[in-house]
Amino acid sequence: MSERVIPGRTGGLITLGAADVLWARLTAGSAVPTASAAFTRSPANARAGYVLLGSRVVATVEVSGGRWSVPEIEVRRAAAELNVVEMDRQNLVRIGPFRNAQKQEHNERTPLRWRQRITRELEELGDPERAARCDGGRPHHLAGIDWRRILVEETRDRTARTWWLPRAVVRLLDAAEHTETQWLQAARTRQESAAATEPPSHHGQAPAADGRQTTSPDCPTTPPRPYNGELKGHLYSVLSRKPGISRKVAGWMCAICGTAPAAVLDHCHEHGYVRAPVCQSCNTQERPDHLYSNDIRVANRYIRLFHTGTADWLRHWHRCPGCRARTTLPLPHLAAWTAHIACRSLRPTHRDPRGSRARKPCGALRVSWTGSHNAPGSCLLTVTVDLCPSGEHRVLARVPYREAAERFGTWLAETAPAVAAAAGPDRLDGLPTRFRPVIVDTSGEGLGLF
Repeated sequence: MSERVIPGRTGGLITLGAADVLWARLTAGSAVPTASAAFTRSPANARAGYVLLGSRVVATVEVSGGRWSVPEIEVRRAAAELNVVEMDRQNLVRIGPFRNAQKQEHNERTPLRWRQRITRELEELGDPERAARCDGGRPHHLAGIDWRRILVEETRDRTARTWWLPRAVVRLLDAAEHTETQWLQAARTRQESAAATEPPSHHGQAPAADGRQTTSPDCPTTPPRPYNGELKGHLYSVLSRKPGISRKVAGWMCAICGTAPAAVLDHCHEHGYVRAPVCQSCNTQERPDHLYSNDIRVANRYIRLFHTGTADWLRHWHRCPGCRARTTLPLPHLAAWTAHIACRSLRPTHRDPRGSRARKPCGALRVSWTGSHNAPGSCLLTVTVDLCPSGEHRVLARVPYREAAERFGTWLAETAPAVAAAAGPDRLDGLPTRFRPVIVDTSGEGLGLF
């Protein structure tokens, strides 16, 4: 079958308009919605020397007459990568707004910084006058992804609103942000090396309109390397103060999913040890939702951890020497496990209002505890059902901390014997003699690196 000819093709290069058409056509059946103007509308800027498509950088080339083109094969490769991404619209990650978020100036030449861009656009659209001036029917896309079509906005008490995106899209945009940073660093290094070793020449390639040299589509980037326990046993309070640690963290792949570049150092807030570098998506998935300093709600996204990749998550939590030696979990994680696993048979159910014979678990699980955070062994865990459809608020169980820890140890040996075998009370040397206070992140500001 002959391939359809695309107008504007010259020697493997196609115009930006033709690239828009090709991208939209190739990704029409993708689970992730894409924009129809990925090359020609903001924030895409071909004059910067590249355009982001999904997690891939597509270099742009200036041809005769000051026109810009892109290699057709690169557009096709980016579309093929995006088309294999699976997206669960129910598996959401909160992306804002967060308190004390850093304000940052934006223009057409700044890197992706997709969270700040989305926040800015949504704040503009929240003001009718600004929306009329700024919207103008423009497509809302980042890295070729039409994020407005999958954004979920939740409003509570008619005042507090939050924004959510599917986890698969968050990982794509995080990877795009990382790829762009690596690409710019590689391009800058090549320019500095060329300037240092070659005399000025008037026969080379013309610089781009913003002063940067247009780079080759084959400009190399250094891919993130797998994490192999290099930070094992390090205290977060010490490591986070070392210069250059943020750049070092960004050089690893996420130690949990292994598909996205790392962005933060996940650490045990109870014992203070670093677990591993992880991506933003896995970092939000790993953290229970604190309502108050001694109260958590066991959200559905967190419950999945005890059913999908359970051994991997348990192994990750036990990267903390304190948790591994005591064969337990930090207090909030142990509380969530107690509510969902140990008290599962106690949770009431309701008939599905849509007429299905299946019964749905009642409301949402909440766990609170009394006692000192410095000595979790004295805590009493209280498991409660909130948001019951019938208006009830039921106390399911009150479990002493020591009993919860013993139940967890038994369950761990049955569920993940390899993880349990690596734990035990024979590795207490060098561990703190008393627990650190549990540090609570109630606002989501922990999405920053440190």
